[in-house]
Amino acid sequence: MPSEILLKIFSYLDAVSLLGTGCVNRRFYHLANDNFIWVRLYSTAFSPKRSNWKVNSVEETAVSVSLLSVEDKEAGYWKKTYITKQITCVKAALAQVLKPVSPYTGLPVKIKEALRISGLGWAIILKEKNGREYIMPHVDLSLNDTSITVVWYGKNWPCLATLSTLNLCGMTPVFMDRYKASAKNGPRWHSLIAKYDLSQLTESTMIGCDRLIRIFSLNPGLVVGLWKKEEELAFVMANLHFHHLVERSTLGSVTVPYELPPHVPFLDDNPEYGLHGYQLHIDMHGGGVFFLCGTFRNLFTMKGCIEDGYVKLTVINFKNSREHLPLIGKVGLAWRTNIFDAFIESCSVMDVTLLDEHRKPFWCLSSAVHMRPAACPSDGPHFLGQTYYVDYKDVEGRVHAELVWIEETEEYFIVSLVLYLSVAKINHWFGTKY
Repeated sequence: MPSEILLKIFSYLDAVSLLGTGCVNRRFYHLANDNFIWVRLYSTAFSPKRSNWKVNSVEETAVSVSLLSVEDKEAGYWKKTYITKQITCVKAALAQVLKPVSPYTGLPVKIKEALRISGLGWAIILKEKNGREYIMPHVDLSLNDTSITVVWYGKNWPCLATLSTLNLCGMTPVFMDRYKASAKNGPRWHSLIAKYDLSQLTESTMIGCDRLIRIFSLNPGLVVGLWKKEEELAFVMANLHFHHLVERSTLGSVTVPYELPPHVPFLDDNPEYGLHGYQLHIDMHGGGVFFLCGTFRNLFTMKGCIEDGYVKLTVINFKNSREHLPLIGKVGLAWRTNIFDAFIESCSVMDVTLLDEHRKPFWCLSSAVHMRPAACPSDGPHFLGQTYYVDYKDVEGRVHAELVWIEETEEYFIVSLVLYLSVAKINHWFGTKY
C-alpha cells in the first residue's frame, strides 16, 4: 500500500493506537513518526479550546500552529514533544491533588484520587544473571491508613536460581485522561522505586514460615515468599508508605529513582531544638486486618538520651502500665497465591509516621516485622506471660517494641515502645550539631 494512503489512515488514529502501530515493523515505525500527524494530535490536545465543531485536516492543523515549523523538524520531533507535554500535564495535575495535607498524619488527604488520576500501578522487574528481564504488573493491592500493600503471584515465575535482582517500579500510562480508564495495553512510564539483591534471601532475612512457605523481608518494605518444597517464588509483596509515594512512583526513570528536593532546615535558637514536639502514628496490620492503630503526641527527649549516634524517644513506658496497649485480634500476616491462601502467625506489617514539631513527616516506613521470643525480660515490672520483641532498623532510625502474651485474655499487650532516631538525621533535618 502506498505511504500516502497509510499516512491518511494513520491520521485518524489516537496517540495510543499510533504508538502501537509504530511497533509493527520498521516501515510503520517511520510513518507513525510523521510530524504532520503528531502536530495535529498536539494541537488538538493542548491548544485553547474553540467553540466550533469543525475537525481540521492534518495540513490545516499544521499550518494553524503559529511560529512552529513542521517540515524543518526531524522525524519524531512532534511525537517526543507530545509525550513530554502529556507527562508534564500529569505531573501538574498530581501536584495540585497532593497539596492538601492531613494535620494528623502530615500526608496527602487525596492519595486515592491521585492514584486514580495518574492511573498508577506497580511492576516488578526480575533480572536473570544473563541479563534477561521479566516484567510483571501487580496482581492485587490494598490501601491502608498510611500505606499501600501491592502483591504479585502466579504460575509463571522464572527459576529463582537464575535470578540476580528484583527492581520495584511505579508504572504510569504515558497518555492519560483523568476522566477515563487508561488503555490496558497502552504505553507505560516506569519509575524505579527500589532495587533488591535476591542473594539476600537467607536465614538472616527470614521472618516466618508455615507448612507451605517461608517468607523473607528485604528493606525497604519487600516481602518474598518461597515454597518450602521447591525453593521457588510463591509471591512478592511490597509495602509502600504514602509519604512521597506518588512522586517516587511517577517521577523517576526505569534506571534512576526519583530524588527528593534538597531539604532546607527551619532554624531555631532553642538549645534543645529538634528534640521535642514529635507526633507518632503507628499501625500494625496483616492482610487487611488491623491489630494496632495509635497516635502519640507531644513526644520529646533530651540531650542526655543521645547514645551511640541515636536519640532515644520513649513512646510507651515499660514501667507505666496505664500506657500499655493491647493488639486486637490474632496477629499474623495473610498471604495468597492463585492456588493457596494462608496466615503466618507472629508476623505483621508495621507502618510508622513520625512528624516533627512543624507537623512535617520526619521519618516514615512500612515494613514487615516479626515477634521473636525474648530470652530474658527487661528489667522492670514482672508480667505473667511470655515476652516478645519486635525490631526494625534502617539508616534513619530503629524501632524496638516489647510485647507480653496474656494467657487469660489470649492477647498481646505492648508494654514498651521506643524509637531510636539517628543523630545525623536530626542534625540534617533541623540544622543542629548534636
